[in-house]
Amino acid sequence: MFGLALAYLRDRSLTTALNILLLGISVAMLVLLVQFSHQFSSRLDRDAQGVDLVVGAKGSPLQLILSSIFHIDQPTGNIPLTSLAMLRSNPAVKAAIPLALGDNFDGYRIVGTDLSYATLYGSEVEQGRMFEKPMEAVLGATVAETTGARLGQRFIGSHGLETEEGDGQGHDQVPFNTVGILAPTGTVVDRLILTSVESVWDVHGIDHDHEPKAGHDDGHDHDIDDQTLTARGELQPELTAILVSYRNAAGAIRIPAMINRQTEMQAATPAVETARLLALFGAGIEGARIFAWILAATGGLAIFIALLNMARAREANLALLRVMGASKAQVFGTILLEGLITAAAGAALGIATAHAALFIASRSFQTLRDLGLSASQFLPAEFGIIVAVLLIGVIAAFIPAARIFRINLANNLARTS
Repeated sequence: MFGLALAYLRDRSLTTALNILLLGISVAMLVLLVQFSHQFSSRLDRDAQGVDLVVGAKGSPLQLILSSIFHIDQPTGNIPLTSLAMLRSNPAVKAAIPLALGDNFDGYRIVGTDLSYATLYGSEVEQGRMFEKPMEAVLGATVAETTGARLGQRFIGSHGLETEEGDGQGHDQVPFNTVGILAPTGTVVDRLILTSVESVWDVHGIDHDHEPKAGHDDGHDHDIDDQTLTARGELQPELTAILVSYRNAAGAIRIPAMINRQTEMQAATPAVETARLLALFGAGIEGARIFAWILAATGGLAIFIALLNMARAREANLALLRVMGASKAQVFGTILLEGLITAAAGAALGIATAHAALFIASRSFQTLRDLGLSASQFLPAEFGIIVAVLLIGVIAAFIPAARIFRINLANNLARTS
């Protein structure tokens, strides 16, 4: 009966193709929404792990979070270096990680920080070692794979945080030396180039002296701590942002309020800002999801109409099948198979189209690439979509198939004779 069902579908190939296309479009939309929503929220959660607060210059809190944690926006400005010592001296602060941004290499951001930043994301060195001196750099896994950089290779950073944003000038006088490559982590570190904060100051011509304060021992492994740095030039040594994690719950109450009210800086909470961002996307995603299910239902209705018309037009053929020995159940199953095959073809087309679109989009748009959008990931929710579409096909075919039980064999055969 499977071959007979295929023959019936080929007999009205245009109608079948249109039904498959309609179902394919709806499935592709649903899969894209599921994939984007899941990967986007999962990536935000992974990249924000261990960060309770971000301290930066006044401006948009969401922009501060996007630029300092997810590295997909411009920083709000710079903050004084003394703010790092202020936060690390607070007993409610477990860790304060400095960030200094401003340059890129081949579109990948160069991040001045200390060794605790890699530790925050569980990064391990796959080749070489971590940076120890100024102008030493460690590449994330994606950076190394994309650029083809190897240990010992020197490279020059360009102004700006993205390739197209730079002014075309590089810091020729102070090249970086690649001393390590990190193992893949599935986090934002994979697409970053890590170096010391002093390196970022050096490439921008910011002079500084180091005089560590006596008696300072907070257990942190960092390259710059509470140090007295005196600028000899016009530019002052500054930071772009500081990632903070609390030692206890009291920090969540006192520290943000203190920073926002008593300093010229702002404190943004990643959990709050990412929830706001997901809420903004959520409304649009939900509307698109409803539209996609309406398309799927429309596809089911089209299958129903096509099979109903077929059953009416082929009552004589169906009666002949009965006379030739086919049971009612077999003829009934043949028509159900037509609906099921159409739905399965639409589901397969939609899945393939959605993943192809993800592959193209992740390579065409920098922001999606920065978010780590993957086309190879197959989510359990996609199985649910496939099952739902197959059920739509079966339900759409059920009433036309049920007509077989009402066919009068004698009358239909008499009309054909």
